[in-house]
Amino acid sequence: QVQLVESGGGLVQTGGSLRLSCAASGFIFSINTMGWYRQAPGKARELVATLPSGGIAYYTNSVKGRFTISRDNAKKLVYLQMNSLKPEDTAVYYCNTRNPFTSAVDWGQGTQVTVSS
Repeated sequence: QVQLVESGGGLVQTGGSLRLSCAASGFIFSINTMGWYRQAPGKARELVATLPSGGIAYYTNSVKGRFTISRDNAKKLVYLQMNSLKPEDTAVYYCNTRNPFTSAVDWGQGTQVTVSS
C-alpha cells in the first residue's frame, strides 16, 4: 500500500530555515503529483505547494519566494525547503500524493514545524 513518511520538522526561530523530506513507497512515484499541506491548531488543512512529475511547481501566496518544493524520482523523495520562516508557518506539515489517472490521494502522518518569535 501507499506509504508517505515525513521528516525534518523541528523548532526554529523567526527567519530561520528547515528542509522537510518525504519518503514514498507503494506507487509509481515518477508518475504522481506530490504536494505539501499544513494544518495549524484550530485551522483547516491548507495547500502549501504541489509539483507534478515533469511539471511546474505551484505555491500558495503566503509562501511564495520563501519555500521551494523539489523531487528526486530516482530516490522517491520529495522535499520542502523553507526559508525566512515566520510564526504563522507553525503547523503540522503533511506530505501528499495524487494519482493523475485515478485522482486517488494519500497522506503522510505529518511532521511538526514550530517557529518561535
